[in-house]
Amino acid sequence: MKLFNLIPLAVCLSFSAHAAPQRALSLDDIMHFETLQQPVISDDGKVIAVQATPDRGDSRALIRFSENNKQYEIANGTDVNVSADGKFVLATIEASLFERETEKKADLPHEVVLLNTQSGKQQTFENVDSALFSDNGHFLVVKFKVSKPESTDTKSELSESMAVESIASESKVSESISSESIAAKKMAKSEDETHAEIEEADKGADIRLINLATNQHSQLSDVTQFAFDKTGKHFVAVVNQGENQLHQVVLVTLDDQKQRQLYGSRDEHIEALAISDDGQYVAVTKGAASSTRYGREHDMLLIDVEQNKQRQFAQSEGWTYNQYSSLQFSKDGQRLYVGRVPKVAQQAELADYQNANDVFNPNIITAKKQLRIWHGDDAKIKPQEVKEYEQELKRTYLAVLHLDSNKLVQLADKIVPDVTYGEQARFLLASSDVPYQKMITWAGFYRDVYLVDVNNGSKIPVLTQQPSDAMPTLSPSAKFLAYYQQGNVFLLDIASQRRVNLTASITTPFADEDHDYPSAAPGYGFGPWLADDSAITVYDKYDVWQFSTTSNQGFMLTNGEGRKQKTQFRLVGLVKDELLPAVVNDAETVLLQGYSHLSKADGFFSAQIGIAGVKRLTESNSKLTLLARANKASTVVFSKQRYDLYPDLYIAANTSPQNAQQVTQLDKQRKPFKWGNAELVHWRDGDGVNMDGVLIKPTNYQAGKQYPTLVYFYRFMSDRLHAFPDMKLNHRPNFAWYADNGYAIFLPDIRFEIGYPGISSVKALTAGVQKLIAMGVADPDAVGIQGHSWGGYQSAYAVTQTNIFKAVVTGAPVSNMTSAYSGIRHGSGLARQFQYETGQSRMGESLFKAPQRYIENSPIFYVDRIQTPMMIMFGDKDDAVPWEQGVELYLAMRRAGKDVVFLQYEDEPHHLKKYPNKLDYTIKMKQYFDHYLKGEQAPNWLRQGEAYQEYKKVD
Repeated sequence: MKLFNLIPLAVCLSFSAHAAPQRALSLDDIMHFETLQQPVISDDGKVIAVQATPDRGDSRALIRFSENNKQYEIANGTDVNVSADGKFVLATIEASLFERETEKKADLPHEVVLLNTQSGKQQTFENVDSALFSDNGHFLVVKFKVSKPESTDTKSELSESMAVESIASESKVSESISSESIAAKKMAKSEDETHAEIEEADKGADIRLINLATNQHSQLSDVTQFAFDKTGKHFVAVVNQGENQLHQVVLVTLDDQKQRQLYGSRDEHIEALAISDDGQYVAVTKGAASSTRYGREHDMLLIDVEQNKQRQFAQSEGWTYNQYSSLQFSKDGQRLYVGRVPKVAQQAELADYQNANDVFNPNIITAKKQLRIWHGDDAKIKPQEVKEYEQELKRTYLAVLHLDSNKLVQLADKIVPDVTYGEQARFLLASSDVPYQKMITWAGFYRDVYLVDVNNGSKIPVLTQQPSDAMPTLSPSAKFLAYYQQGNVFLLDIASQRRVNLTASITTPFADEDHDYPSAAPGYGFGPWLADDSAITVYDKYDVWQFSTTSNQGFMLTNGEGRKQKTQFRLVGLVKDELLPAVVNDAETVLLQGYSHLSKADGFFSAQIGIAGVKRLTESNSKLTLLARANKASTVVFSKQRYDLYPDLYIAANTSPQNAQQVTQLDKQRKPFKWGNAELVHWRDGDGVNMDGVLIKPTNYQAGKQYPTLVYFYRFMSDRLHAFPDMKLNHRPNFAWYADNGYAIFLPDIRFEIGYPGISSVKALTAGVQKLIAMGVADPDAVGIQGHSWGGYQSAYAVTQTNIFKAVVTGAPVSNMTSAYSGIRHGSGLARQFQYETGQSRMGESLFKAPQRYIENSPIFYVDRIQTPMMIMFGDKDDAVPWEQGVELYLAMRRAGKDVVFLQYEDEPHHLKKYPNKLDYTIKMKQYFDHYLKGEQAPNWLRQGEAYQEYKKVD
């Protein structure tokens, strides 16, 4: 795999001085335009790696350094990762676009590249399934794909795929120990013994374990699971050798690569694996190798590595283990969390016909029926059951083993199935939606919340019927629980069970001030706890509050500057532990991001925990997005963007983002093209409410000239003022492409009235368009509208109420609320009723209580009024909106003799996935608007449609 040294930064910056004359953006340019994805940073913050991916084409991995201008690029590099010490970078090598388009997926190469960031040398590993650094970054394990059945010379394949170049000046290869040499001779299989055929899920793979400093390496075959401990001293692997029926747990001491068998069996297949952070304990689940994987009963084995002792835990108290049981040690190594399942009797196999009389036996005949019974008392409707069947089949219920006492405590059960694993010592959060599974259909999502005691499994009820999107936060030491409910923030002292309303005497609202749904307004969420549990930070719309857990008093950490300046402050750049809440320390200086609701721009600020006040660190007329933070340094990675500024990456200390260093230079790909600019527009809607929107002016805009204008919208759009346009082809118009082709783009905010979503949307849209006409920007005879999903509904409804739009493209719209109300969201299997009664569709009542309102807000009942040409788009496997909604609208318009075209993309979901379809839709949408808004000749498909023909299916 070829490695390139990138052009030095100074040369990149001088590029624009000699650039060719700017030209208009093309579809080909959009396909090749790169987007930065998945930035990662070393623990010390000195090495940054990121993937640059075009909309269509080949990715590349970019490696940058904070202390010098050294740069590397790995062609076709994806899924990039950096070792903790920053000395190595790992990238998956994706096959070229041509190979991906012309070869079967199974035949594509599977390679990873390992780059030494100090020397620039690299190794290529072929036929790789996955690769993983140890936590300290000193070791690498490479797992190779399982050999194909027809392959006979596995040793030859292994040696070829594991050919490596030396990274260090000297390398040492340890003696490779095969599975047979590890296994005890007494476990050898007798020649006359037979065993069940090995299932694919049980087959292991070859792995190579590499010391990155010395290149010393060892290998194991038939490995199904592996893990490093956190110290970087031990590696453990599960070896399930099919041919000889040898099943082992092998420990590798990483410094010398010595291998040691911890456990071995001929009769028991080993499934799950975990190792404690310090490497003292290893745990596995295992079951009879003679059984099929899905019929195998498991038990759990705990191995004390230092003392070479084993403890076995079989099924107990009606609970057992299965192939889906997972294992996780607590950080202190004192607890082992495991997923268990209730022991149930296996289902009897279907009876088969044994004789001539059986073919007339009603019981045997009907046992072969294919039937789903929908019962009115079912907790879940059948489509939801079907969608969740596999997930429920794999569900396990969390239990904990206390290693000091050998006490195994069941924490979750079928009544309270969900326990959130965390590192808190005494209590964990648990929740259950079981009481509300039926009402979810129409009322939305709720849960009962509990605290579960890890010592005995007892559950303390905390909240009843709490909205699922308003889960509490548990303090680091599990002394306190904070939660939001009905406009206030509460604190629960767990030991005393005393609850305090922290915000009862505060006049500032803590409920979402912009909530326009027919449901209780949610809060703005919580910031970090103080590490010692002494306080918690809480957000209102603008400011950050700090509340003491002892006095229960609070103050504005941001000193009220947020509400005063209409700037929303949030803490960012925190070191996060996935098993504990984010924490800060008293008197710590923290980084805040401030979003101005007036200018729509972001800035960075600082504050000190415990002291009221904020300090501005950066001036900005751009959008800032903090993307990563180093684990052991104050370095943060963020992007900065505007409509006319690509979101390149910057690194800085979290205390001084104003001194940021730019580490990528992808804005240069914008330089060859003409580019418009974006500005904020203000107006009042039909009810006199102040509204905002974004106007993207065409390139080479001339004041006083009127332009064809395209309106795109959903809900709040003005916060996209400083967003760089999405350079890809999808369900939306590409703003930069349209602006380069003489269009003005308008992105208006919409505010909804419950019960009248369509009408309130039209008020905002028409007033906004009239504002652009009054500004002299929009040509009143050439305004088009496009929306998708919820925006699709609004666009379809708008043209039934106004003739201000001269063309409409509506993607995946609901056209008939009366039929869509009880439709199915095929992606989840849920009924759509909740969406109307409590959710996005904002009706606020059932169809049966307010039928006239459903009719009034449905485009299909006003089809006779439509004067605007309409193009409808749906994927016929839409997983959110029933695609029949498009059929209803098309047939109604067809019957009424209206100008309508319906694009049905075969086997596509709610958003188009297949690139040929995305490109086709992009082209047709542009042709449609060009015809109706610019007077260009209509293409054949628009003039006369297309006769049915069978297409070759695209994989």
